[in-house]
Amino acid sequence: MEVRFRDTETWRAVDSFNSAPEAELRPLLTECLAVPRWVDAVVAGRPYASMDALLAASHVAAQGLSDEEVLGAIAGHPRIGERQSTGGVSAKWSRSEQSGVDSSQADRLAAANAAYEDRFGHIYLVCATGLNGAEMLDNLSSRMDNPPDVELRVVNDELAKIAALRLQKLIGS
Repeated sequence: MEVRFRDTETWRAVDSFNSAPEAELRPLLTECLAVPRWVDAVVAGRPYASMDALLAASHVAAQGLSDEEVLGAIAGHPRIGERQSTGGVSAKWSRSEQSGVDSSQADRLAAANAAYEDRFGHIYLVCATGLNGAEMLDNLSSRMDNPPDVELRVVNDELAKIAALRLQKLIGS
């Protein structure tokens, strides 16, 4: 029986991901989500039958990160509204993900980020793709009343969303 794929380019890209040497994949996956346990799970889950299967495995592996893993993963992310000046794939992706933030919102975002950091002790993180600056400010404001442990779970969910988007960029679909 012949298997037919609707999107042969995506299938080829996933097939390439499946057959890539582990040593080459690990640093790329770390750019998607800097949590070694998540990277291990995604690598160990190969081969994936489809992009959907890869994304599902990524989502499962990203759920329930420890507080330390969440805090470690966000350490490499720039503040919302700040552009990462260093190079690398993650910095490029971050600039693209935050493209909805315009310079007129920089002061408001800086003040909101500072208030958030004072409250929670870590940077504010949201999956910024598709959001404009006003939407990010509204989201940040709505999360300020969260208890710290609940907020870390929200950040965990945002990291999972970011990882999925970055995996799709990595695979090229």
